[in-house]
Amino acid sequence: MYTHRLMEAAFRKATRHFPVLLITGARQVGKTTLLRQLADKKRVYVTLDDPMALQLAREDPALFLQRFPPPVLIDEIQYAPGLFPHLKMAVDAARKPGMFWLTGSQQFHLMKGVSESLAGRVGVMNLLGLSQEEIAGTGDRSDPFLPDPKRFARAAAAGVDAGPALTELYAAIWRGSLPAMVLDTDMDWDMFFASYVQTYLQRDVHALAAVGDELAFLRFLKAAAARTGQLLNVASLARDTDVAPNTAKKWLSILEASGLVFLLEPYHANVVKRMVKAPKLYFLDTGLAAYLTGWASHQTLAAGAMSGAFLETWLLGEILKSWTHRGLTPPFYYYRDKDQKEIDLLVVRDGTAYPVEFKKTASPDRGAAAHFGLLEKTGLQVGPGAVVALARQAMPLTATDWSIPAGWLGCV
Repeated sequence: MYTHRLMEAAFRKATRHFPVLLITGARQVGKTTLLRQLADKKRVYVTLDDPMALQLAREDPALFLQRFPPPVLIDEIQYAPGLFPHLKMAVDAARKPGMFWLTGSQQFHLMKGVSESLAGRVGVMNLLGLSQEEIAGTGDRSDPFLPDPKRFARAAAAGVDAGPALTELYAAIWRGSLPAMVLDTDMDWDMFFASYVQTYLQRDVHALAAVGDELAFLRFLKAAAARTGQLLNVASLARDTDVAPNTAKKWLSILEASGLVFLLEPYHANVVKRMVKAPKLYFLDTGLAAYLTGWASHQTLAAGAMSGAFLETWLLGEILKSWTHRGLTPPFYYYRDKDQKEIDLLVVRDGTAYPVEFKKTASPDRGAAAHFGLLEKTGLQVGPGAVVALARQAMPLTATDWSIPAGWLGCV
């Protein structure tokens, strides 16, 4: 059963303008399924997971494109970077929109070929796992999430459902957002993620990233998952996994380029003298992070020491998907100074900063939005704010700031 993705509209629009469209993202987020759903009968499909097709693409790219002419969907393009110059020649000769649809799971190989050969000819979109909007089928608006008091008030007056209760919410966090896991409730959680990690280590890390010690990288992967929702300290991460700091930086870039983690950068402004410069680390699939950190059930996760970090990670991921799945670049930052005063998320749009706090509480009060006033010294115009919490009802905290239920991220 196909679940409609928010990216469909943005992709259809882009393919009317660009000769090449590339969808990147982690393994099994649904890139191929999405494009095969959108493709008409005229578009040829070929995957470079097929050894015969891969051999032809690597040894004779020109013959490969004769065998699979446009319009064509080429899956896992990162395995044959030698195709990119030939794609450029084909595009320049025909100059038609929608000639080549590409997917790839490794941005650190993909983007080099794209920037060198296809600059100005390719539209790039990043697909993440299923959002709550997509699962519930409520993604019927064109704009991404922004704190909006008028919208919140209308939803509250209409009695919009608060979404899943605590137990169901952590069950969703624990299962993650990969379509195979979300859509098949009988899928064995341990077996699925064990296979996922093994495939990632063998196919991507070993073959594409030239990481010699897979066991050391696995230790690094687990240590990174244990730090989701935290300020990134590369020296500490390197020390705990017994690798050199430069190696830790390289491996972290691999995780980011693989679509496994998202680094949330701090907002910088010259008038803010004491801004912390390190990013915050977030795993993009909370199910994978739960597997790597050893949470065997959603009950133990909800009651455990990392429950707050996982909730924050999941909430940030939902807001991130509301932007990337609409083909938009997320203008996301966080605020934190050396006095430990922090705002979890700033969405900066058109010179206005919209602050968002994530709270694991069912009864947020005005104090939850207390740090929003710190933004005045950034020089930005400050817009309405939101405190996303476990409350079952929305309520105004100030004239411009609201507390909203976590479940509203998928429907309001």
